[in-house]
This record gives sequence, C-alpha cells and structure tokens, in this order.
Amino acid sequence: MKRTIYYLLPLLLALVGANTLQAKKTLGPTAEEKGLASINRLSAEAFIGFLASDELEGREAGWKSGRIAGNYIVSLLKQWGLQPVFDDYFQPFEAYRTERQRPGKLQVHPDSIAAILQKGVHQKYSMRNILAKLEGKRTDEIVIVGAHYDHLGLDPMLDGDQIYNGADDNASGVSAVLQIARAFLATGQQPERTVYFAFWDGEEKGLLGSRYFAQSFADIKKVKGYLNFDMIGRNNNEAKPKHVVYFYTEGTPAFGEWLKADVAKYGLGIEPDYRPWDKPVGGSDNGTFARLDIPIMWYHTDGHPDYHLPSDEPSRINWDKVTEITKASFLGMWKMANLNF
Repeated sequence: MKRTIYYLLPLLLALVGANTLQAKKTLGPTAEEKGLASINRLSAEAFIGFLASDELEGREAGWKSGRIAGNYIVSLLKQWGLQPVFDDYFQPFEAYRTERQRPGKLQVHPDSIAAILQKGVHQKYSMRNILAKLEGKRTDEIVIVGAHYDHLGLDPMLDGDQIYNGADDNASGVSAVLQIARAFLATGQQPERTVYFAFWDGEEKGLLGSRYFAQSFADIKKVKGYLNFDMIGRNNNEAKPKHVVYFYTEGTPAFGEWLKADVAKYGLGIEPDYRPWDKPVGGSDNGTFARLDIPIMWYHTDGHPDYHLPSDEPSRINWDKVTEITKASFLGMWKMANLNF
C-alpha cells in the first residue's frame, strides 16, 4: 500500500498543479495586471510630443499656450469618462504681485493678495488647475496623483530657439498621470479610496496651483496620500539609463516596501535610489502636501544640462524610462488607493 501511494504521489501533485494553472487561466489577469497592461511607450510619446511641441510655445501659466495645454488634458479626461472633482474639470484661480520693477513673488493667499492690492499697481495672472476623480467605495478618504503642466513659455529676445518646450519638465510627469488615470479605468474595479488625478498650474511661478488647492479645498483633511511627478524622462548619467530617485515619507515605510516588491515581481526596468525623507517639502508640488503632514511619494530622475533651457525637447527623452516609471507608480498608486499604510 505504501509503495502504491509512493508511485501515485507524483501523479497527484501533477494533477494539483495542472488544476491550479487552469484555475489561474480561468480567472485571468488581476485588476492590477489589467491596469499595468494599459501603460505603454506610444502613449507617452503622444502625450509628451503634443505638450512639448513648438506650437504650444512652452505652456506658460496665465498665457494662451498654457490654456491650450489645459484644454488638451481635459479633452482626454472627458473622452475616458472620468468625472470632475468640482463642477468643472478646471479649478480657476488668480495670482497677484506688485508691478515687475518691485521685488515680490506671485501670491495666491487672500491675505497676501489684499496686501498687494493696497499697494496700487499690480500684476494679475489667471490660472487653472485641472482635477478629475474616480469615486472610491469610501468617500471619506482621498488619495491624489499629480504633476504640474505649466512651463516657462517663450522668450522672443533669445537668439536662436526661443521656446522652452519643457518635455522633461514636466510634460513627462503629465504623461504619467494621464496613463495612470487610464490604467485605473482599465482595472475594471472600483478602488477603496477615492482617487484624484491632478494637473497643477503655476508650479514654475511658485507652486501656485497646488498651494491654492490645498488652502481652498474644504476636504483637505481627507487626503491620505499624494504621489508627485516632476521630471521623469531624462538620464542624469548616460551610463545609468534606469536610474530614478524615489523620495517618500520616512514615516510611511510601506511606500518603499511596495516599490521594492513591484520591481522584483514585474521585472520593471528601473533602478530606484530610495530616499526616505522625514518631510519631503523641497523641489516641487509634493512640498505643498508634505507641509500638511500628508504622506508623499515623489519620482524624479535628477537634473540635466537642458533643465530650464529651450533644449528640453522630446527628442531627448528616454522613452523606456518614462514608461517603466509610469508602470511602477501606477502599482504604487493602486496600493495607495486600496491598502492600509
């Protein structure tokens, strides 16, 4: 009898393995895998190529070129069926400062604006954030993924190329948010938390869009996490084409653990430099949320010689890097929307 069981054991194990494999085939890909499969290089090329084209003249906040960029983003959100956070996809706001011969930064806080208006002659910029949402099962908790869509515009006094295209800064980040929004829809599953997809205006003029949102959003205390992109498309060192800096709030170690596990599980083509930070307040719109003690993820591929120059063109983007970072960040955002941390 023992000998019979001994000989039958391999057959039984094979049958169990075959049934397990068949069950996996029947079940099909998970929601996470469906979302991941929707992210691709061609989409990154299309989004960045349009936003950083010469015809958009550098997308300066408050100028016609910036408004065209915003209209393009909203047209995609509408096409995909995402709902606006407010009555409209646009969240308009105004920024003020004294006339240009006097020192002073653009301001969006009501008290600062009142002080500027008392001084008389002033500048006024009309800007627009863009916010769409995917309603979660829980409406009392919100997570946000965002990137600024403005850049530096053009300078007619420059000798030669006069357009600051901003392909890396930050059309690359905008492309990631767009692909992540579409990936969430591709999962076919409602997330646990409500997800906001944010495109900030006026970052180059002082984080104005994210600051305005944070100070005016009545439900800001419901925001449990924020993922930021700013420049994810270039190689700081050409010998390390997979390098990406990954900042995250040190008090939320799950953010680092998730990325490490996903890189290994899915064989993602990136080599993250993990940088936990007590309060990641520097660099970009992440600072707006970090100052409110909201846990942060932030992807950045370091500076490069074309930073804030007209030479920041789509032709210099590392397309594979943008795509792989977008995949990694979707996986992180999916967990942020669904898991405890």
